[in-house]
Amino acid sequence: MSIRSFFSFLSSDLAVDLGTANTLMFAKGKGIVVNEPSIIALSNHSGEIAAVGNQAKEMVGRTPSELSTVRPLRDGVIADCGMTEHLLAHFIHKVHRRSRFVYPRVIVGIPSETTQVERRAVVDAAIRAQAREVHLVPQPVVAAMGAGLPVTDPSGNLVLDIGGGTTDVAVISLGGIVFARSLRVAGDAMDSAIADYVKHKFNLLLGEHTAEAAKIAIGSAAPLGNTLSMELKGRCLERGLPKSVTVSDGEIREALDGCLTAIVNLVRMALERTPPELCADIADHGIVVTGGCALLRNLDTRLRQDTGVPVTIAEDPLTCVIEGTGRLLSDPNLLRRLSMN
Repeated sequence: MSIRSFFSFLSSDLAVDLGTANTLMFAKGKGIVVNEPSIIALSNHSGEIAAVGNQAKEMVGRTPSELSTVRPLRDGVIADCGMTEHLLAHFIHKVHRRSRFVYPRVIVGIPSETTQVERRAVVDAAIRAQAREVHLVPQPVVAAMGAGLPVTDPSGNLVLDIGGGTTDVAVISLGGIVFARSLRVAGDAMDSAIADYVKHKFNLLLGEHTAEAAKIAIGSAAPLGNTLSMELKGRCLERGLPKSVTVSDGEIREALDGCLTAIVNLVRMALERTPPELCADIADHGIVVTGGCALLRNLDTRLRQDTGVPVTIAEDPLTCVIEGTGRLLSDPNLLRRLSMN
């Protein structure tokens, strides 16, 4: 018997939403036990970890020369295996109160269109972080489960999951994926689009947090009933001095249009590739949107106008993936059907 098997009774099985922006963990019998940014701060000299999660996010853009912040996941996949291992290990040990003898079974939701190399990187990182067993499951399906959709029924359901690094669309029936595509345009790309727009229009360089704050505060996918505005502060590109400008919701919407058009085209592709019987179900049930960017104002209006299909925003879009993945901890039969490794 291996040491991991011997100490497995001390460990809570975990479901993980290993997101570009945030990492969430769900412990069997406890619910969501971790919800923190996927960020690490480390020393540039020694390479030692200085902070992880919430503490590290507070340091983004504010670190002295001896520290730097790292986001080990980009576009929904692992960009830095070593840092991802540290991230997972930190949160796993946090859940188990810093015990050294922790070897949980781990289920991880990942984008549906990942390569074998990308999947192997997730498994290896989790194993090195002391998981004894790792299962990978498709994010769109578990997002649909978390949103309360009847994924095992013989009817078509279309889920659109817009996270930090990727947008996933999937048509699901009888617990399986009929059609799925991933697009590496999501929340991070929207933040970059806002920063680029402000840079070119106002000669103002924005920080990552400021661009994200503008998206959250006044961002929208379709015109609003009233005008919103926000003061943005950054560095003037001409003079190199602090500068502020006031932008409207219309300008932020203009900045986001390219990203939103790409997402709409992804949904149209899914509808075009769906068998007629399931397409009829989707016309009746509509599209369900999950993920952090589902909170963008009037996103449902934009999707409805451009596709002609009813759209529903999940009740708690931020936690749909982790809630759905967590349910698999108690359903081994469905886990076997959905496992991607």
